[in-house]
Amino acid sequence: MTTTALEGSEQIGAGRLAVRCWSDPVIDRLGHDPRSPYVERFWLPVLGPSTTFFLRHLAIGLERSPSGYDLSVQDAARALGLGDRSGRNAPFARTLARAIDFEMARLHGDLLEVRRRMPPLARRHLLRLPESLQAEHERLGRLAPPSEIERLHLRGRQLALSLLQLGEPTEAVRQQLARWRFEPTLAEDCLAWAIAQQATAP
Repeated sequence: MTTTALEGSEQIGAGRLAVRCWSDPVIDRLGHDPRSPYVERFWLPVLGPSTTFFLRHLAIGLERSPSGYDLSVQDAARALGLGDRSGRNAPFARTLARAIDFEMARLHGDLLEVRRRMPPLARRHLLRLPESLQAEHERLGRLAPPSEIERLHLRGRQLALSLLQLGEPTEAVRQQLARWRFEPTLAEDCLAWAIAQQATAP
């Protein structure tokens, strides 16, 4: 868990959060609803059940109140079976921190922005799955037409590799991808792929 996520989790205690939608035009259009079979099949083993159900809980709230709503932390924790203990080591705080770590939500004081749709798994997340689920995910990918997200992956990987081959340091490549408006999760996946490709090049 990141320090920022933990600090935010500790600050909220047993209070309230203002929940708002985290707008992302690409993922909002092409991602997966937190209640979808894709999320249950592939994201749940990565995020864990409490974070997955927390994101579903928030999705239901935003569906009812698209402009946002106030969330009682204590009520949400109880509804998810996480108890009402507060503090950074409480189950709800760890659940929230995990959602933030995986960039499904972001916390600014008592404002919680959450994705209404979740992206396809990046390669580093896919590798956390059992081999049987990795193979199933790959089969689904072959059946589906190329998506805009997949095209962005390909473009980002090509750009990252080109910059590394030009001698740019890793941090400079990361910053350049950010300037080109690649989402952080996507940028990190592209950079990791490019580093691996460069390491194995003859």
